[in-house]
Amino acid sequence: MTNRPMIETRTFLGIPPFPVAAKRALADSQLRGNMHHATHTIRTKRARVTAELPDWEQLRVAGSDIKDDVMANLGHYLVQLEESLTKAGATVHWARDAAEANQIVIDIARRHEVDEVVKVKSMATGEIELNIAMEKAGISVWETDLAELIVQLGHDLPSHILVPAIHRNRSEVREIFLREMGKVGMPAAADLSDEPAELAGAARRHLREKFLRAKVAVSGANFMVAETGTLAVVESEGNGRMCLTLPEVLISVVGIEKIVPTWEDLEVFLQLLPRSATGERMNPYTSTWTGVTPGDGPQEVHVVLLDNNRTKVLADEVGRQALRCIRCSACLNVCPVYERVGGHAYGTIYPGPIGAILTPMLKGVGTSKSTDALPFASSLCGVCYEVCPVKINIPEVLVHLREQVVDSHRSGMPGTLLTTMKGASWLLGGGRRLGLMQKAAGLSTRVLWKNGMIGRMPAPMNRWTDARDCPAPPAESFRAWWTRTDGGRKNTGTSSKTARTETDQK
Repeated sequence: MTNRPMIETRTFLGIPPFPVAAKRALADSQLRGNMHHATHTIRTKRARVTAELPDWEQLRVAGSDIKDDVMANLGHYLVQLEESLTKAGATVHWARDAAEANQIVIDIARRHEVDEVVKVKSMATGEIELNIAMEKAGISVWETDLAELIVQLGHDLPSHILVPAIHRNRSEVREIFLREMGKVGMPAAADLSDEPAELAGAARRHLREKFLRAKVAVSGANFMVAETGTLAVVESEGNGRMCLTLPEVLISVVGIEKIVPTWEDLEVFLQLLPRSATGERMNPYTSTWTGVTPGDGPQEVHVVLLDNNRTKVLADEVGRQALRCIRCSACLNVCPVYERVGGHAYGTIYPGPIGAILTPMLKGVGTSKSTDALPFASSLCGVCYEVCPVKINIPEVLVHLREQVVDSHRSGMPGTLLTTMKGASWLLGGGRRLGLMQKAAGLSTRVLWKNGMIGRMPAPMNRWTDARDCPAPPAESFRAWWTRTDGGRKNTGTSSKTARTETDQK
């Protein structure tokens, strides 16, 4: 093994909880501009190509039903998949968590005495922080997806499921290439412009030597076909095809939920995914491989089937629908919250609406402020549900998780939220107490709020008033008005007795 240069991978560790991180992101006008342009471009393309299909809604239902069938019979399909993979010459590994999955990949790389691997973009490997584990083991990992390469060279973090460098514009990308490429391989040309074609060409030349030199590649998979043991990767650049065909050894780390039962089922998702993800009718590159083919492609294939709490999610009757996710990112591209704060504010490899439910379900609630904040990182507008190709009801799961977060903090010393809710329950639970509060609120309007709006209040209420325009309570409550006007009848000239008689007659 030789000493090759490495790119230190950043982690999400240390990013503050969403409310704090989002406030910082909102102050970055460059970020907001980049995000607005990118998300609106993708969502417009998606709307156009989905409208072309008269059976689009039927396809969504079919995708949802197939995924639900897999979740209901996951044990059966996993056994079938393992048998199909083994028969095709692949080696199957089972990983209960991130540590086991990472160690399996490291052990295979060490057995082949390599100090570098090339890698296809993969959310599962990001979830388990494989790059960091391999760097600690002395193995360089080269990202080959263009956006992932930008993130890696920029010592940055991904901010989108499909387009990890969506927060960067092309001028920023040019600066990163000029500054960093030469440190770890072929440098970018000194006269490199920020034209997309030139940037892509620089990345292609930089990666070519790594593709041709690497003996081991690491990938994920978009889908695994249980009946044949076939894995599929869909991508737009061809880098995946290079990784999946040139190296001698291929290691694929895939979540156990990525199964589809048959080739016919795969057809449904190959219509849903590209339209939802990139607004394309089909992906430029759809690569499928089934075990080992003598003399063609990798001659040693490993598939690491990753649980990492997916079976725990499966046990949640409401939340398990999150396992339908095909990582298209359609929900991110329409989310008004994500568009304004970007992906880093979520502090996880899975940003946006799907990340706000998937991360708490995989990690569990009640143990981390950052994780517990995610189900609240939404306005519950529901547009994510409307565009999801497999009909995940994200707002429903968000509310479900909010209940879990609140319940997880009921023991011990009550926090501000629980104390406030208990106080509100006591106050609103008695008519006399409510009446006194309404009188006090009316008095405050006469004395404090002259313009009909509540101004800045002292802590901790300033966290509410600083972020909202709050109308002041009316000077006279409905209860007081009702008493003063004898149920409103003094204004109409009808006595209470007459009104009751008329009502009885009716």
